[in-house]
Amino acid sequence: MRVFGIPFKERIKRIDPILFSASFVLSLISILTILGSVENFGKSKLVMQVAMTVVGMVMVFLIANMDYKFFIDRFYIIMFLGSVLLLAVTLLFGISGINMETENRSWITIPVVNVAIQPSEFVKITFLCTFSKHIDMVKDKINKPLVLLGLMAHAGIIVGLILLSGDLGVALVYIGIILIMLFCAGLSGWYFLGAFGAVALAFPFLWQLLKPYQRNRIIFGFQPELDPNGVGGQPLMSREVIARGGFFGKGLFEGGMYEDLTASHTDFIFATVCEKFGFLGGAIVVVALVVLAVRLFFLGYRCRETVGKLICSGCAAMIVVQSIENLWMCLALVPVVGITLPFVSAGGSSLLATYILVGIAHSVSAQEKKYYFSASLE
Repeated sequence: MRVFGIPFKERIKRIDPILFSASFVLSLISILTILGSVENFGKSKLVMQVAMTVVGMVMVFLIANMDYKFFIDRFYIIMFLGSVLLLAVTLLFGISGINMETENRSWITIPVVNVAIQPSEFVKITFLCTFSKHIDMVKDKINKPLVLLGLMAHAGIIVGLILLSGDLGVALVYIGIILIMLFCAGLSGWYFLGAFGAVALAFPFLWQLLKPYQRNRIIFGFQPELDPNGVGGQPLMSREVIARGGFFGKGLFEGGMYEDLTASHTDFIFATVCEKFGFLGGAIVVVALVVLAVRLFFLGYRCRETVGKLICSGCAAMIVVQSIENLWMCLALVPVVGITLPFVSAGGSSLLATYILVGIAHSVSAQEKKYYFSASLE
């Protein structure tokens, strides 16, 4: 069997087995968890998760067999302008998330099919591509203030639009991605130290600008026990749901405490996983996420091309930052900001966008394999 003139076996070899296995394990746990909670979550969420998993895997196969650099070199300006336009449209016409368990104006509805999507999830794809290309173009001068200012303007436009929509959780993920990509690109540590110092000096003044209820949300976010009947209620319940699962869990179709937990299929799905599959199930999720992130960093480390190196590093950063935010939130260690767990949380936009990002990493890996194979024949 041949696909686009190349034997199917050769196409399959371009899939990185470690990346594919880790993402498949996470998706399988996600589908099983939603299946076991279908009476509570609804059949539509199960259908959506299965459908986006299948579509995502197909996308991984297709993207892995494309030259990522060919498209980025030709379309990076269009990608950036399209991202800004999409986020601006979302800001102007986005919905507030009624019946979606969020108050952010970060969703738009596609009229014909009447499906709501979260554009900021898909902009992660174009942002990683365009920011990597931008850094590649100035990599020899990255420590010059004006060059860094240009990179900050690039990133600031995207993050600023997301913050204006009210999606703090996603904005924090972007900030984490940006910092790690700049570090991997060789930005001087003095800039990071200076930025940290500026934030530390400005914090007391910024704190005074916050209203009392805003300060309480932050304080209770880190110490939920101080407000167990208010802000701290959901994270404390999440922690209790996790503990209730024990080592092996209550079983696929068992457990019911998660039903009282808000967003138990998205932001707090890790608690649902632990109640059903116990510490063992939670450990498998964490290990799969670690394997995914480490493999992405490794692919970036060995990549010859700066763009490919930074895409893999940025994708790994997304997995790390998003996972830490979500898991710590579920364990009542940080304030609840509303963020999905990669590949595990129910949600079409997040799942498909993550698969596409990992698909680009597969393409980076495949291009490196082609280079080393060609070099060995010379």
